[in-house]
Amino acid sequence: MERIVKEEIGISTDTALRLARYFGTSHQFWLNLQADFESETLLSEIGPELDRIEPLPAVAA
Repeated sequence: MERIVKEEIGISTDTALRLARYFGTSHQFWLNLQADFESETLLSEIGPELDRIEPLPAVAA
């Protein structure tokens, strides 16, 4: 747990299942926290690069 708090490792599926059991939550809650953390961290790193990508124009139906 200490390594997760120090951001040395992420929350694995195994850890999510164990945390869910201990805290009485769903494992998906913990996996979603991990996914959100990873997304926000990566977005802060590659945000300017993403801004240079031209979105695909919408196609009229």
